[in-house]
Amino acid sequence: MTEELKITLAQLNPIVGDVAGNAAKLREAYEVASTAGADMLVASELFLSGYPPEDLVHKTAFLGTIRRAALELAGLTRQGGPSLIFGLPWQDEKSGKLFNSVLVAQDGDYTLRHKVHLPNYAVFDEKRLFDTPDMPAPVTVKGVRVGLPICEDIWFSDVTGHLAAQGAEIFISPNGSPFECNKHQQRLAHVSQRCAETGLPLVYVNQIGGQDELVFEGRSFIMHADGIVPVEVPSWRECTLTTEWEKTDHGWQCRSDIAQTDMSDLESIYQAAVLGLRDYVEKNRFPGVLLGLSGGVDSAICAAIAVDALGAARVRCLMMPSKYTSQESLDDAATCAALLGVRLDEVSITGKVDAYDAALAGLFEGRDPDLTEENIQSRIRGTLLMAVSNKFGDMVVTTGNKSEVSVGYATLYGDMNGGYNPIKDIYKVEVFDLCRWRNAHHPAGSLGPEGQVIPDNIIDKPPSAELREDQKDEDSLPPYEVLDGILYALVEEELGYDDIIAKGYDPETIKRVEHLLYISEYKRRQAAPGVKIGKRNFGRDRRYPITNGFRDARLKD
Repeated sequence: MTEELKITLAQLNPIVGDVAGNAAKLREAYEVASTAGADMLVASELFLSGYPPEDLVHKTAFLGTIRRAALELAGLTRQGGPSLIFGLPWQDEKSGKLFNSVLVAQDGDYTLRHKVHLPNYAVFDEKRLFDTPDMPAPVTVKGVRVGLPICEDIWFSDVTGHLAAQGAEIFISPNGSPFECNKHQQRLAHVSQRCAETGLPLVYVNQIGGQDELVFEGRSFIMHADGIVPVEVPSWRECTLTTEWEKTDHGWQCRSDIAQTDMSDLESIYQAAVLGLRDYVEKNRFPGVLLGLSGGVDSAICAAIAVDALGAARVRCLMMPSKYTSQESLDDAATCAALLGVRLDEVSITGKVDAYDAALAGLFEGRDPDLTEENIQSRIRGTLLMAVSNKFGDMVVTTGNKSEVSVGYATLYGDMNGGYNPIKDIYKVEVFDLCRWRNAHHPAGSLGPEGQVIPDNIIDKPPSAELREDQKDEDSLPPYEVLDGILYALVEEELGYDDIIAKGYDPETIKRVEHLLYISEYKRRQAAPGVKIGKRNFGRDRRYPITNGFRDARLKD
């Protein structure tokens, strides 16, 4: 009877659709596990396809590629090395049913287990992709009865309870769990319940990396039946880690003792933004990024994130002043670029704006200047950025924060131009906090400089789009502390009008913010993707109709 085990956790960064590349990562990890004398190598949910594969799983050619690669990987175990456990989509040849599965390969052969609970909320829509299987049985691996609950299966007691009743000795749970603020505490709570209910330890293996709007922090871990976590894999980086186990009178126990230093919420948010942008650029093979550096706080934090993600040599900035641009903004942008070490080019739009005004003068005769002329400035800047992008191949980073995106304080085909937005799910107040945090810290894995990277004046001065004389954001919006509080209640918490009043906010301000939120849906549908940070990001999480006559505040009139 087996009394000792070595289990290698492969916290890796797959690319959706890159079956050959993902298989190569598994082969490399398998060599590491073999060298370490491991009995099992475990990778994350749907690793071979990349997670989430979305409607790629409807393509017969894709599933065929997956099957062939999986059988080749199973062949790695013919010589008696570690068993290989990894996630993949698998179509049953007899029934034609498609499952979210785990393949267990050992001694050149393989068996499969399928995910029971298919999440269909928030960013997940697995019920439209996969079929539901019968309850799984444990798999005997190296003489040990292993239960394989997959991701969502550990959020409920039935699958783990069934596996324990069938004689499971250890749970191994491949996961594809996206980052979200405070999500890890929820994971720990659910796993603790499953371990306490069954009296069994659990190995939790999560993936790392960015995939479009989602980002995965890894943070794989092992939990004993008593809720103690002896092993936690570092967040925000790939890691292949071998752990040692022994069988005791109380069941299997992990002898390894590997802890991770806790991160603050701000550090986690910043790391999520950096990794999300880096992987979007790298996996889509852009040479670098380009952004408009205005002297404002949003473009400054985006420039810092870009440099930390890619290095200064792959980040290019444009300052595009108009007649309303202050010398203060010009100086702040130049100082910020110098601190970050990035190239900053200046292209004036004053003459271009005059040309537009002259071209439209006859059509606009008798009408006073208004938002139209402001939007023209923004769209000229957007056109210039896209022109430079087209010429040199760098992807445009768009820089609107969640507060602005929420209420439509952005211009379609102007400052909304771009391929990706690292702060799309970060409220304005949080942007200020992140600037201060980055100035005081050098993030692990950062490619940017240490010390201050954002001038104090950018953080301290009143925010302004500088599209008209003496313009300030608070001319047309509530103070950001108020705006963000109302938006958080409306978006993240989905609270009603009365509930938000009970929080102490002004009724008329609530009505106005709710109205702006709803009428801006059409803009958000045309916005670039961006990293999911909170509970309800715009895009995958929050799906509201564009044509929408409902106003909770109006019902109270």
